[in-house]
Amino acid sequence: MALTRTRPPGPSAATSTALNAPDHALRANALGFPTILAESIGLISPTMTAVLIIPIAFSYAGQGTWVTYAFGTVMLMFVVLCLNQFAKRTNGAGSMYAYTARGLGPTTGVFSGWSLIWSYLFIGIAGLTGFAIFAQQFLNAIGAGFTAPPILLFLISATGCWLVAYRDIHVSSALTLVIEALSVACIAVLAFIILFKHGLTVDTAQLKLKGLDFHGLSLGIVISIFSLVGFESATALGGEARNPLKNVPKAVIWSLAFAGVWFVFMSYVEVAGTHNYGTSWQNAPLIELARAYGVSAFRIPISLGAMVSFFGLTLTCLNAGSRIIYRMAGHDLLHSHLGRAHPQNRTPHVSITLYMAMIVTLPIILEHFTNPNTMFGDAGTLAAFGFLTAYFLISIAAPAFLKKRGELRPRHIAMAVAAFLCLLVPTIGSFYPVPAWPVYTYPYIFLGYMVLGGAWLYVANKRRAGVLGDIALDLAHDPVTLHTGNIANPSPLPSRGHGASTDLTTAWGLPNLSASSAGPGSDGSSQLARWPALAKKAG
Repeated sequence: MALTRTRPPGPSAATSTALNAPDHALRANALGFPTILAESIGLISPTMTAVLIIPIAFSYAGQGTWVTYAFGTVMLMFVVLCLNQFAKRTNGAGSMYAYTARGLGPTTGVFSGWSLIWSYLFIGIAGLTGFAIFAQQFLNAIGAGFTAPPILLFLISATGCWLVAYRDIHVSSALTLVIEALSVACIAVLAFIILFKHGLTVDTAQLKLKGLDFHGLSLGIVISIFSLVGFESATALGGEARNPLKNVPKAVIWSLAFAGVWFVFMSYVEVAGTHNYGTSWQNAPLIELARAYGVSAFRIPISLGAMVSFFGLTLTCLNAGSRIIYRMAGHDLLHSHLGRAHPQNRTPHVSITLYMAMIVTLPIILEHFTNPNTMFGDAGTLAAFGFLTAYFLISIAAPAFLKKRGELRPRHIAMAVAAFLCLLVPTIGSFYPVPAWPVYTYPYIFLGYMVLGGAWLYVANKRRAGVLGDIALDLAHDPVTLHTGNIANPSPLPSRGHGASTDLTTAWGLPNLSASSAGPGSDGSSQLARWPALAKKAG
């Protein structure tokens, strides 16, 4: 049995009006499990790693490339276990930002939100540059005989992503899932050709981890983070999901598990499948392997599948990042227009438009100084710092959240400690040994961005005193289960505006938890603190 609560009615219920107004609401109960899973799978982008990132990991880890992905998967699985402590109990738009705020307070939650906006921005840029790279590969494969300007390709991908995201989250998620499934199927066929064409043999050099050292392992894990991040993006759709307390955590863990197994498999295949570890292999591994194994015809579907998959990557980043902006705007941290939803499409159209403009502008500017291949690698590295920050915060927030609810157990502490310690490996690898120019400046660029975010929060709180308190109050609007049994979609709750009824006591036979009934001079906090125990009793 699941129990939910909302904030007691009163003057403060009028806060966050951008979220309360009917014409500013996203479409609730619109997304089933497949489309939620598509969001995480699309942002992880299994195709992206197979066609571009595994060779980068190989340049550091060599024959131990598959181990970096195995370690990265286990490491992030601990993060998932922390994340799902929230996902099983609460939901709402931009949820990972809200999760951190629930555990560590609004200020820390805002920093998590800033870091995720940064990460989705740069992964979206990686999607645009990847689209440009493989659109040109596709043109070469069909014998087009001309080079398309990268800026034109950026604009084509960005315009398509904006149109799909603007109109319907259901359509965009379904499209992402279909695109990625077809692309992965094509790559899998090529992988089995590589493994079995000359008879299946075991690559002992890989199994013995020949030449792998800790430095190579740590840097390889940093690259694996670039590949594996994105599983958390399903939480951003919590406010639009059907049965979110069940489907969101399931999508998060399934997407990471599938991606981890796929990346270990493909890294083994790509390293074992060729002895040409030169530049051509590292720039387009599957294209080179298709030629080497006499199936050059695969160049066309692989290039087309990769191109469309990178389109899906940018699309999922746009969906996830815009919903965090939407939620933060509803909390008065950004302009109120960014907290509006389209009256017919029920999508955060203003946030989508702004975020897409941000994603496409940077590569257009940088194209005058560099190239899509370089931008792709740099964007992934920059994004990793934001993801690591958000993952560290959620790993700390989970036990704090459970402690507040009276549900903290030793296994939860062990889970959080394991996540934290594992995350230290890629973090240390990002700083030591000192990377070459300009990569060693990237952590400090990210730090500068976070300082600006902190300054923005300070100004927002000064401009309207109490904004952080209102964020905490608004988070109380999201349905919260009061025990950890099998959770179904919670029953609809009353409106959040003035006069909302929160009388759950009649239905559950619990004491009245309003401030007025808590006793003379009481604000009701002592009664509220008893909710976990009361819920356990009710369950």
